[in-house]
Amino acid sequence: MQVILLERIAKLGQMGEEVRVRDGFARNFLLPQGKALRATADNKARFERERAQLEARSLETKKEADKVGEKLNGQAIVLVRQAGETGQLYGSVTGRDVAEALTAAGYSVSRQQIVLNTPLKTIGLHEIPVALHPEVEVSVTVNIARSAAEAERQTKGEDLTVREEDAVFETFVPEAGGPGDEA
Repeated sequence: MQVILLERIAKLGQMGEEVRVRDGFARNFLLPQGKALRATADNKARFERERAQLEARSLETKKEADKVGEKLNGQAIVLVRQAGETGQLYGSVTGRDVAEALTAAGYSVSRQQIVLNTPLKTIGLHEIPVALHPEVEVSVTVNIARSAAEAERQTKGEDLTVREEDAVFETFVPEAGGPGDEA
């Protein structure tokens, strides 16, 4: 289906471009969200009449996203979760969990803005991108730990995924007189 984009969409095109997309993507996402119009003669004329308003609205939302992005970029949040000895979480951390933690910290972020392709399943420090606007993307650090004390230790750079008995290495020195030793 041919559509006219009403805003910039990542990996698809800029505002005003006429692009071909799959029918389901247009019917289920682009058209209901108001991100595109079907590419008909009437809609092309309508877009040209409204182009200045759309560009002004896009510029305004980008400025707002820049302001929020300056405050949000580089922030760290701590999520306390249950995990096994090796650092494997019993559950997982999803985009919704990250969005809720950022909202609790005083930032207005929706879960759709969290760019998390797969859920996080291990403890540690994870860099998560947040797309505030199609042209504004910032990064936050998510510290997943078993307790607040472990979160502090991870922040200092300690690796908690190694079990204590594995961390102690015994040095093995072969004794003389074994096989292969010639007298």
